[in-house]
Amino acid sequence: MHTLFNPGAANDRRDFLVKTGTGAIALGVLSATGGAALAADAPAVPDMSNGANNFYTSDRVTVQKVRFKNQYQMVVAGNLFTPKNLDRSKTSAALVVGHPMGAVKEQSANLYATKMAEQGFVTLSLDLPFWGESDGQPRNAVAPDLYAESFSAAVDYLGSQPFVDRQRMGAIGVCGSGSFVISAAKIDPRMKAIATVSMYDMGAANRDALNHSQTLAQRKAIMAEAAEQRYAEFAGAPTRYTGGTEHVLNDQTHPIQREFYDFYRTPRGEYTPQSSTRLLTTHPTLTSNVKFMNFYPFNDIETISPRPLLFITGDQAHSKEFSERAYQLAAEPKELHIVPGAGHVDLYDRVHLIPWSKLTAFFQRTL
Repeated sequence: MHTLFNPGAANDRRDFLVKTGTGAIALGVLSATGGAALAADAPAVPDMSNGANNFYTSDRVTVQKVRFKNQYQMVVAGNLFTPKNLDRSKTSAALVVGHPMGAVKEQSANLYATKMAEQGFVTLSLDLPFWGESDGQPRNAVAPDLYAESFSAAVDYLGSQPFVDRQRMGAIGVCGSGSFVISAAKIDPRMKAIATVSMYDMGAANRDALNHSQTLAQRKAIMAEAAEQRYAEFAGAPTRYTGGTEHVLNDQTHPIQREFYDFYRTPRGEYTPQSSTRLLTTHPTLTSNVKFMNFYPFNDIETISPRPLLFITGDQAHSKEFSERAYQLAAEPKELHIVPGAGHVDLYDRVHLIPWSKLTAFFQRTL
């Protein structure tokens, strides 16, 4: 099957998407074995500084693949991490961990789940619907409500385990999942404490771009293109994809795209699930991506109080504005923790920069 990547008008959106840090690809009509895929076969040497270790495993933690259904009877795939010394005669605190937008649980989420399990927590990383091993067609579709629902479904699962204390469950959201877990926590009080890392407000990022650099006219043009593409796909045209991470670097590649490329397109963090191909990873469908325009996770964020919130971001992170905005709007108890020298993607996997002691102390204190 041939896949269509942003021809024509997509070149106009390329500038917008680079501003949001999601990038765009304009590769014409390609098959999964076409030229761009070959170009991606020779990834650059990754920057493994500051202990980059996305695929970290621990001999102190047991990992088990799990499957459970959300409210809509869709299967959500996850990995359950338990400390090997867990006393199952008692109940323990538990955490749900969500991966970056366009990623899968094997990218950042498993790392956080493993590290927190080493600290004594029962943890569960999950694939959001339409991504990785979770249900949902078409693949890579955007559905913010279902993304948020998956966190509540994970709480359903964890809270049904005899070794988990239902009164001591929390959540961690990395990148886009930071906004999804905030959305979920607003209406699910079972999440007693919430931490976000390098959070992206996926609604604001798509409506306004970084630093409000997108105009209303540009936003409407994106929505119009997606709406027109719905007619084409309804009539049987190939699915079009947008956003995501570039497959090839050149002299004009934006620094933010280079940051994402170093993680998603090199051995540092590249991972292709069986449900996808290397050419499709990170790229949401064009027609569904506009649903983020209607996503307002920070509305009513103050109602999460008195449950505590921890926002972690880097002082060099291009996404810092989202954590700062969430902190401004949230009610106490809340904390904004800024990591010196850290960019957005650094906090996906650079274990020497990620503030593990801050995360551990936060959840030990609040759960």
